Amino acid sequence: MTPADLSRCVVSAVRCAVEDGELAGIVPARVVVERTRPGGVGEYATPVAFQIAKNAGLRPAEVAEVLARRLGGVTGIERVDVTGAGFLNFSLTSVSAAQLVRDVRDLRPVAVVEGPYPTPSREPRERLVRAAVARIEAAQGVAPGPEPVVVAPVARRDGDVLARYGADAVAWAVLTTPARETPEFSDALLVQGEGNELFRVRYAHARARALVRNADQLGFRPEAGDVDAPALVRALADHPLVLEAAAHHRAPERLARHLVEVADALLDFQYRVLPKGDEKPSAAHRARLALAEAAGTVLAGGLALLGIDAPTRL
Repeated sequence: MTPADLSRCVVSAVRCAVEDGELAGIVPARVVVERTRPGGVGEYATPVAFQIAKNAGLRPAEVAEVLARRLGGVTGIERVDVTGAGFLNFSLTSVSAAQLVRDVRDLRPVAVVEGPYPTPSREPRERLVRAAVARIEAAQGVAPGPEPVVVAPVARRDGDVLARYGADAVAWAVLTTPARETPEFSDALLVQGEGNELFRVRYAHARARALVRNADQLGFRPEAGDVDAPALVRALADHPLVLEAAAHHRAPERLARHLVEVADALLDFQYRVLPKGDEKPSAAHRARLALAEAAGTVLAGGLALLGIDAPTRL
């Protein structure tokens, strides 16, 4: 089971509980499932019990217990725990790298949505955030939120910032900053090195594309298979949930942080992809290449949703 499957399973469990009379109320169309915070129980968690407890006439913990019983026997879920006042926590069976590659290949093309917006704004930060949120919502098939995204204004004048750092760097600085905080602009945005997160994300994407080109020159192509790359597999498995959460919370910084995680995992993994020396390409190399290619696809799609260019060569 993938984390995205888990979200659908929770919705199904709520629907069945309502149909069987264990719970009452409206079945949510979507349930937000996110990574458990450090020190928490299990791998993933959802507050869905709080969402439906009021209409059900029960405490969130009681709702969570009902759902935990229904989800405990689902294939792919190893364990379900109820914590706090009613949070559902899950531990899943391992996700197959081959399945992740196939899932990424089946992803819908990124929907690029640009205004017009109901309440036009001349504030550059608000324009960037609202455009990114609109793209993420469209990619998730979510209707635009009823309220505009409200953010703290950029302290410097538009021309000064854009002229010095460029549109992509400015967008990254803005979209990695939570709405209530003010983005910071410094010369670190211009550094072409590992200290610059945007550079690492774009470089990782370029490396993924280069690996595919180099493999083609060596006479082999990517092919989905099992790969021992836990950090990269985990990051790619989380991608659908990150997109759902970014759309639900209207928070593009969640996607930006995730792209950094994917990029760092790919940059650590890249050295294992191609044959070394006189080594002949094998099934393992094809599977590693497929995983690296999938990571590159996720990085390109994520940058497109943020409105940032993803060069294939750096």
